[in-house]
Amino acid sequence: MVRDPYVSLARKAIEAWVREGRRIQPPPDLPAELFTRRAGAFVSIKKHGVLRGCIGTYLPSEENLAQEIIENAIRSATEDPRFPPVRPEELPELTITVDVLSPPEPCTEKDLDPKKYGVIVEKGWRRGLLLPDLPGVDTVEEQLRIAKMKAGLSPNELCRIFRFTVERHQEE
Repeated sequence: MVRDPYVSLARKAIEAWVREGRRIQPPPDLPAELFTRRAGAFVSIKKHGVLRGCIGTYLPSEENLAQEIIENAIRSATEDPRFPPVRPEELPELTITVDVLSPPEPCTEKDLDPKKYGVIVEKGWRRGLLLPDLPGVDTVEEQLRIAKMKAGLSPNELCRIFRFTVERHQEE
């Protein structure tokens, strides 16, 4: 099976960190765009189909996409406050998805489609993000409710809304 290079990079980063506490360098044989492109990226980890960690950036914070994926993969495995850090014995049971985000654009509720667009809600310093095309999130109302909850906003609280698309890379 040919592995997606984005997912393969995230998996190598997680395995090296969890097993050895070592931050990998991007291998030189990666597609060139991983070294030339800057974008926000989320790394999601599932164990037997259940979320095990998900952390990312909606704007680029590293020098290139390869570094963005490495950093967010490590953080997803070790810093998601909802879960304990991934243990070495769990590694074979994990599946990984890498979502590369388009730049967010301001929008209104009527511009959203939970299957096509992710959403960011923002009020002051509070911000919540929800990726697109998530199981069980079928309506704009549900998408906004969850994003607002993540931001610590009440369901009816007014806020700024942004949408983005993702380029999803996942294991077969």
